[in-house]
Amino acid sequence: MEPALGNMFTIVALDMPFHGKTVWREDRDIDIGDLEALTVKILEKFGKQRFSIMGYSMGGRLALCIVEKMAARVNHLVLVAPDGLKNNPWYVIATQTKMGNRIFSYNTHHPEFFFRLLTLWRRFGLLNESVYKFAFHNMNKPEKRRLVYNVWTNMRRMIPAKRHCKRLLRKYDIDTVMLFGRYDRVIPPVLGERFADGSFPCKLLVLEKGHQLLSEESGFIIRKNIRTS
Repeated sequence: MEPALGNMFTIVALDMPFHGKTVWREDRDIDIGDLEALTVKILEKFGKQRFSIMGYSMGGRLALCIVEKMAARVNHLVLVAPDGLKNNPWYVIATQTKMGNRIFSYNTHHPEFFFRLLTLWRRFGLLNESVYKFAFHNMNKPEKRRLVYNVWTNMRRMIPAKRHCKRLLRKYDIDTVMLFGRYDRVIPPVLGERFADGSFPCKLLVLEKGHQLLSEESGFIIRKNIRTS
């Protein structure tokens, strides 16, 4: 994002818990209050009162959570192939129920049945090829499975209230830009179309790409489409 947006914004790129070198030492799940406290600390560090926020994939869900808590201070919201626009039933079962989370934990260490199930669903047309590859790529090694389990489980409270978010985006006139990939079968553009229902200021852009949208090109597209006055 730096080449396109670096002369317009002070860019602070965060590794959330279990990403990069960020660790989570609390004996509990991270919640929206923690995210708000972190954001306030960053604003204090840079001497800012207002800010813009961009979230990609799971980061889109976190960005919407920040809007819930701090909408009055937000100038722009940029969502890039954002998670959080639809409650995935598998995610809910795996993270919000005790039995589902136990099965999720077991699968992390014993994935054979999971892979057989993926293959079977694909064979019978219950799972498209893109989602199959995405799931297999993110679960094919022990360290990847542990990362998915830790992230999903410890961020299970980070579920934005979409209707409330839209009311806040309208109330505070928050300039919103959403980017989707036309060939993204994981987070398809139709989710953005349903969310951007005309009730708040929003531009929805569909690129001739898949899910991988975090790029220098996307930065210039964002720059061209955000409100600058």
